[in-house]
Amino acid sequence: MLFGLSPLVTGVLALLWLKEEALTPKKLLGMLLGLVGLAVIFGDTHEMGGSHAVAGVTALLAAVLVYSSGMVWIKRIGDDSPPLATTAGALAVSLPLFGMVWWLMDGHIPAAIPARAEAAIVYLGVFGSVLGFALYYYVIKHMETGKVSLITLVTPVIALLLGSLLNGEDVSMRVWIGVICIVLGLAIHQWQSLVALAISTQEGD
Repeated sequence: MLFGLSPLVTGVLALLWLKEEALTPKKLLGMLLGLVGLAVIFGDTHEMGGSHAVAGVTALLAAVLVYSSGMVWIKRIGDDSPPLATTAGALAVSLPLFGMVWWLMDGHIPAAIPARAEAAIVYLGVFGSVLGFALYYYVIKHMETGKVSLITLVTPVIALLLGSLLNGEDVSMRVWIGVICIVLGLAIHQWQSLVALAISTQEGD
């Protein structure tokens, strides 16, 4: 849910660094409504009662700031590197860090890995990392950062729906209400684009 703050953080940074009008009243309302949707979906949890909750939330907020800053800064410096090269650079930095965390926290290789888990690992390695991030960096170069940051609102919703379809996970009414809030928020945020698309479609007909 905390990563749902990234559109707001990205909007502020884009306004300061890129002079983008990313925080118009309608766009701000759409972002806030999307955040409300995330809160409705994930707000009924009890993890905040743990002893390390504050440290965890602080780390996540720092991650949101780094994520948003990196996305806006790529636009600011006008980086023209190929998206695949940018992805390779990001993976070259992150993989050793992930390996270090694994070594310190666990450091054990499982004796047996289920076939479904192996398929999931391969899928995440190919589509979730290499292709996914390459396309993500491509989109950053060709779209406003405020629009790209909205991906963080859609991702958890898609994950929940896929979990329901593929794993038989229960999707409660509370989750559907949250999904509706997020979709409505995205529609408000992109209202001008949707109107322009509708007009162009009518003119084409």
